[in-house]
Amino acid sequence: MGFLEYLRAPSNRSVLYEQALEHVALTAAAVAIAIVVGMALGIVAHRNALLRPPIVNTTATLLTVPSLALFALLIPIVGIGFKPALIALAMYALLPIVRNTVSGLGSVDPAVTESARGMGLSARQRLLRIELPNAWPVILAGVRVATQLTVGIAAIAALVGGPGLGREIFRGIRSIGSPFALNSLLGGTLGIIVVAVAFDLLYTGIGRLTTPRGIR
Repeated sequence: MGFLEYLRAPSNRSVLYEQALEHVALTAAAVAIAIVVGMALGIVAHRNALLRPPIVNTTATLLTVPSLALFALLIPIVGIGFKPALIALAMYALLPIVRNTVSGLGSVDPAVTESARGMGLSARQRLLRIELPNAWPVILAGVRVATQLTVGIAAIAALVGGPGLGREIFRGIRSIGSPFALNSLLGGTLGIIVVAVAFDLLYTGIGRLTTPRGIR
């Protein structure tokens, strides 16, 4: 069976479609958690010079842990399946978001924040109305990088029973030597590429919609 015949088969298309949706859901959930935690850590790191190195270094260290090792460490705690995959992927996605949050907030013109302070805005109001909107393009770039990173690593989650297109890839690996192995490998791999491109297009649209014209 050629690859085009593999794609034409309704059962194979159904499997790839279902796994692609699982891959999107897993990636979106992990990145959403990383955005909340990462931006909070980034704001703290920006405001406190003493905490900045530990926060950035810790999130950088998490990214150096091999994915299989991290999944294995989580299995005794949360079991197999969706939970270890979600936690591990969220941890991997933290560094780009934390680093870009710190960089974005640090790039805001101090004169602008001082003007806002002079107008009587509180620290929280300055953060929400001045600093975060101006830092948003840089933060969004970090979220974009984190998402692409997560899409790729999510394939490995299939080894711990996680959902997604990694299951089709590992099905192909397990059946190497059979005439269907290459089709499964290509189907899962191309599916991940399609998901990554779709996320990238989504962030391009979000950037255009949410970034003020003056700071694009």
